[in-house]
Amino acid sequence: MNETASLRARAEIDLDALRANVRVLRARAAGAQLMAVVKSDAYGHGAVPCARAALEAGATWLGTATPQEALALRAAGLGGRVMCWLWTPGGPWREAIEADIDVSVSGMWALREVVAAAAEAGVPARIQLKADTGLGRNGCQPADWPELVAAARAAEAEGTVRITGLWSHFACADEPGHPSIAAQLAVFRDMVEHAEKAGVEPEVRHMANSPATLTIPEAHFDLVRTGIAMYGISPSPELGTPADFGLRPVMRLVASVALVKQVPAGHGISYGHHYTTSAETTLGLVPVGYADGIPRHASGRAPVLVGGVVRRIAGRVAMDQFVVDLGGDPIEVGSEAVLFGPGDRGEPTAEDWAQAADTIAYEIVTRIGTRVPRLHLHATPAES
Repeated sequence: MNETASLRARAEIDLDALRANVRVLRARAAGAQLMAVVKSDAYGHGAVPCARAALEAGATWLGTATPQEALALRAAGLGGRVMCWLWTPGGPWREAIEADIDVSVSGMWALREVVAAAAEAGVPARIQLKADTGLGRNGCQPADWPELVAAARAAEAEGTVRITGLWSHFACADEPGHPSIAAQLAVFRDMVEHAEKAGVEPEVRHMANSPATLTIPEAHFDLVRTGIAMYGISPSPELGTPADFGLRPVMRLVASVALVKQVPAGHGISYGHHYTTSAETTLGLVPVGYADGIPRHASGRAPVLVGGVVRRIAGRVAMDQFVVDLGGDPIEVGSEAVLFGPGDRGEPTAEDWAQAADTIAYEIVTRIGTRVPRLHLHATPAES
């Protein structure tokens, strides 16, 4: 048995599919640059190999949530523009400045900290001012925007910062026609206009996430930030399937069947006996569980492809394993159990699992844990 087949479980990451997805998304926003968002270990796909593949396919920016994620990209030797946006007081501002990372500023406290760090480093900080145009999460409120812009411009005049970007984020871009979309665009344009009248000359203005990249061309501005769509997952089933947008899912999650056995009718399966066999049957043990990121709340519902047949999890998902009822089919130990993949070979998709777990496909791929090795397929030598 080869090394791949002997693994308990694996997440196969198709970097060719990722490159193709990046090219499709670039074509969707042909007049804008593309930021490949690789936060949360590239949504569970492996940040460094995915970042390199995205850059090869024409992405010009990399985006992360935390500064630690951005610094890890630099430590791996990735150049070019990198931006991070989720800061807390006392964060590694100086390290980010010295690593030539664009940092997001949403309020006066952050501006004060980044200015102080830039003065210590003796290097101007590249900052991007984030506007809260209606999401109500991070970002500066319109009422506070004039103060933040004026202070940032003063720091720029002193040489401690360079304002490289103005940006915001949608609340409901995955709901076509939602009134908040037009409202947020109008607020963003007003806030950009105010900043530019105050003398800000941004390199990039950006607001579009994956759904806006796919469906709201007026939101593309200078740069689009593509996260989940880059990994071949639709940002919303209502918008269309990945295939509808020319995208292909990048992750395929597979485990090796660890045990096959016959049990009689009336046999309870897993904790709580929420599943009982209706007749004599064959059970297959799949050696992954909620410690690997398999959602426990998909117990009894989630689909798995074993032996060419899609079956449902029988009973509860445990920490390290779950069971499928094979219905007497002659499955061998070591056979593949495909939890999800692109779906074109009969296997379930991450969206199928999301529906079974009452969540979104973003969560399904991102939550796959570190006990599951990522095997990056079609990697160039630099990505290996």
